Amino acid sequence: MSTPRDTYSSIHANIERVIRGQAPVLRRLLAAYAAGGHVLLEDLPGTGKTTLAKALAVSTGAKFKRVQFTPDLLPSDILGVSVYNPRDQSFEFHQGPIFTDILLADEINRASPRTQSALLEVMAEGQVSIEGKTWKLNDFFVIATQNPVEFRGTYPLPEAQMDRFAVCLSLGYVDAQTEAEVVASQELAHPLAALAACVTGASIATLRAAVGGVRVAAEVRAYAVDLVRATRSAAGVSLGAGPRASIALTRTAQALALFDGAEFVHPEHVREMAVAVIAHRLVIDPQAKFSGVTGRKLVEDLLGKLPVPA
Repeated sequence: MSTPRDTYSSIHANIERVIRGQAPVLRRLLAAYAAGGHVLLEDLPGTGKTTLAKALAVSTGAKFKRVQFTPDLLPSDILGVSVYNPRDQSFEFHQGPIFTDILLADEINRASPRTQSALLEVMAEGQVSIEGKTWKLNDFFVIATQNPVEFRGTYPLPEAQMDRFAVCLSLGYVDAQTEAEVVASQELAHPLAALAACVTGASIATLRAAVGGVRVAAEVRAYAVDLVRATRSAAGVSLGAGPRASIALTRTAQALALFDGAEFVHPEHVREMAVAVIAHRLVIDPQAKFSGVTGRKLVEDLLGKLPVPA
């Protein structure tokens, strides 16, 4: 019988057949997935964001749907809409792509804020309310991609939406040798076409349940909270991270400890996830941003200043 750690290793290895040279990113993405959080992939075009999302869906065997976000996309295109049936003289609700296990919100920042907000309830509460009726979506997972806001035709995600992503990750460019291997792997066909599910739904449920069972010492929990709270009074920050960041940081650190076979969370697990969990939630004031201050740099500075529990 496979263990939760075996489940993680199987998914990680399966995705690496398609996504090469990105082991640290895969580890953090799977930590968010196991912890029940959502993931935002923010990077330049062509770095493999969409392929990574598809590879995760295929590897887990989950029901998967993709929505290409565009400026003319409406909330009903995501949630669903009622259509009049003249035969029965009644309205029938047609479910939108949000009714799935894993939703790929591709280029989410190309849609208007009104459309982006259609995901707020389901990302925070695991349910969707449409036309006076509420549907529960158990273990619903959003993996969204976005290009940097400096690119044409994009809308910055509102702070409330950014806060609902447990982690924000960036793939970046791989080294020359790995890029050559990627090119060679696609000479005949895309490796994603040969990918298959490597775990069952039951094993994924066991993995997620096991995350909450990893012990977190009071000192380590306080360290995670102190990191998040320190952003609220940091120079150059107009809006720091809130309690949702403290929860996400602790939960994803528990997932890393589980992946490593540890019985309890180490401070290094918290430190490993800190930038991915906290940086994207910070709003830097314009003057500090002009001076070169970024959320990532600010969190890295805090990691160097705050005392680490023994």
